Amino acid sequence: MTLGMLVMLQAVLGFDNLLYISLESKRAPAASQKRVRTIGIALAVVLRIVLLFVLVKAIDSFQTPLLTLPEESPVGSVVSGSFNLHAIIVLFGGVFILYTALKEIMHLLAIEDLAHGLEKEKSSEAAIITAIVLMNLVFSFDSILSAMALTKVFWVMATAIIISGILMIALADGVSEFLKKNRLYEVLGLFVLLIVGVMLMGEGGHLAHLHLFNYPVEPLSKTTFYFTIVTMVLIDVVQGRYQKKLLREQSRQIAA
Repeated sequence: MTLGMLVMLQAVLGFDNLLYISLESKRAPAASQKRVRTIGIALAVVLRIVLLFVLVKAIDSFQTPLLTLPEESPVGSVVSGSFNLHAIIVLFGGVFILYTALKEIMHLLAIEDLAHGLEKEKSSEAAIITAIVLMNLVFSFDSILSAMALTKVFWVMATAIIISGILMIALADGVSEFLKKNRLYEVLGLFVLLIVGVMLMGEGGHLAHLHLFNYPVEPLSKTTFYFTIVTMVLIDVVQGRYQKKLLREQSRQIAA
């Protein structure tokens, strides 16, 4: 039962990770995209198990403050906090995803010719696989810490990670093909990543007890996050269908 709960937990928390992998793999040549996703996820699963082992053995070291900015310091009125390794990794992941999403959104707004503008410069397979593995590790912190709260049995947690990795490999191609065939949902995916970046930055700031201008940085709850995502998807679906009706009506008026 615990294993089943962990697999479900990994699947739910891995949704945003799967979306990132699908969008990131598009930077590879078309013939290599499937291989890039498979290798990236497989390596990430191995490193997740290594990270799980490290966290089980040395969880306290990830909570030990590495950098402290007290409120009494010269910059204390602007920024203060106590940054441990966990907080720094999560904050870095949030900033990187936020940058990636904003860069892709600005690219979509800047292009003039949709037929050629979306054909961006391709990156090497090694660079894309590295990005997938690193971001997978950032996303994995929450799921691993949540798993450790449910059980202390290493093989159960490791098995859940392996099963979730197999599911991600199986679903990654489907998600990528869906985004390729439904280009409008790619915009939705980028804004989902934008919210993921904000969520990670809020979570990292909360872990670091970060204060900006004497206001604490509060994390975005998972309930609020998933409610926002569901709302965005519903808006996109309704708007898409309504737009099709408007186009049909416009075509009838032109024909008349």
